[in-house]
Amino acid sequence: MPRQHFLAFDLGAESGRAVLGTLADGRLTLDEKHRFSNPTGQINGHLHWNLLQQWEELKTGLRKTVAEGEKKLKLDGIGVDTWGVDFGLLNTDGDVLGNPFMYRDARTDGQMEATFRRVGREKIFEATGIQFMQFNTLFQLLAMKEQNPALLKQASTLLFMPDLFNYLFTGVRKTEMSIASTSQMVDPRTRSWATNLLRMLEVPTNLLTDIVPAGTVIGNVQQTVMDELKLTGTIPLIAPGGHDTASAVAAVPFDEQSSKTGCYISSGTWSLMGVELDEPIINETSLKLNYTNEIGVGGKIRFLKNIMGLWLVQECRRHMVRGGHDHTYAELTQMASRAKAFGPVIDPNHRPFLSPGDMPDKIDAFCKKTKQHVPGTRGETIRCCLESLALTYRRTVDGLEQILGRPIEVIHIVGGGMQNELLNQMTADACKRPVVAGPIEATGIGNILVQAMAVGAVKSLADARQIVRDSFPVKRYEPQDAKKWDEAYVRYTAIVEA
Repeated sequence: MPRQHFLAFDLGAESGRAVLGTLADGRLTLDEKHRFSNPTGQINGHLHWNLLQQWEELKTGLRKTVAEGEKKLKLDGIGVDTWGVDFGLLNTDGDVLGNPFMYRDARTDGQMEATFRRVGREKIFEATGIQFMQFNTLFQLLAMKEQNPALLKQASTLLFMPDLFNYLFTGVRKTEMSIASTSQMVDPRTRSWATNLLRMLEVPTNLLTDIVPAGTVIGNVQQTVMDELKLTGTIPLIAPGGHDTASAVAAVPFDEQSSKTGCYISSGTWSLMGVELDEPIINETSLKLNYTNEIGVGGKIRFLKNIMGLWLVQECRRHMVRGGHDHTYAELTQMASRAKAFGPVIDPNHRPFLSPGDMPDKIDAFCKKTKQHVPGTRGETIRCCLESLALTYRRTVDGLEQILGRPIEVIHIVGGGMQNELLNQMTADACKRPVVAGPIEATGIGNILVQAMAVGAVKSLADARQIVRDSFPVKRYEPQDAKKWDEAYVRYTAIVEA
């Protein structure tokens, strides 16, 4: 089979990138063609996507990929992924209405609890099987109904952010399954909109489009975009796992055994920790422990827990930079490694940590509230974040085993967060299980391989994962210091469950 080329656009919390994947002889190679800062912006006190700039960056990435060199590259597909729950609105003419809100915006504060008073928590979970977080699309829409009803009334179509970029490229309005499943508006058993729940809550279902599975060819890049970029020929746009975690999980290098006995952490701004199943688990225990049933590549269920992740460190670093201490992430990790072990611990999902700004102060406030000493140095603050994440991973593994009724034997960590070797070792130690870390660019790899599956260049998800194992190195971490971590876990559990 000749070489085939696929371009993955991956929009993350700190940066976006255009990564070219070349598939040949059962191996995949990557070449980053364009990288750009991806900040969100604040207008009138609300957090928004920077849609126009992001769209320009995607076009720049496409142009640079195709037009570089003397001979233009023929792309077999392009695909877009980003984080879940956020969306844009279109009117009947196809114009984008307003600038999409970003999920960390405070307009959903209290909306989840208000919704529970209308429709019970149990009924919502029964209909959707999704972990309750105040920024889920369902609560964003209900907040918009109250606070900005005029904008919602003008809309004819709701598109999640990857689907919105797909629309800008192709003019086609479709909703990809994995990104839709993050919304708390989809029934994971039927793989369709939870229309009974939505009508009960008076969510306008006329805005919703057909749901298509990951690996669907949406259409070709429309001529207006091709002309603007001075490109010729046709370029297919393929919906990968539009939710970045769905693409990342597709690139977890599971083999036949570890797919049944292992779990994954997609590590970055968020840590998504879970297992891959054939069917959702929607019962009293999964509701009580607040796990989620999202839909992944090949119709698999991503049964997982959303954990705040390295956002804690990112926000600490931003706070330090504003104070004149411009440390790199590597420097912060070194400082943490030298700090005293087993100091104060926090609950990473403590609600005040969700919003941007002043993270070290919020950590200090949590420690004071829980009668712990506050971190005394920048290194101790970062170590507090990392140890707390590792202990949260252990709690999440314990919950998975309780729900599944079987042991988790190995933890795979993929994504940019796996570059933090200190956290990798802490995870092995705290969870008392080996950790296999890699690949780093899991989201881009999964995006590319789902595109390849769509055009028949890769036959199955299992074959895609074989390509990952053959193409990218991993590193293994063995657990150590079990007794000290057991003691820390007892203290951590008492604090977060108080």
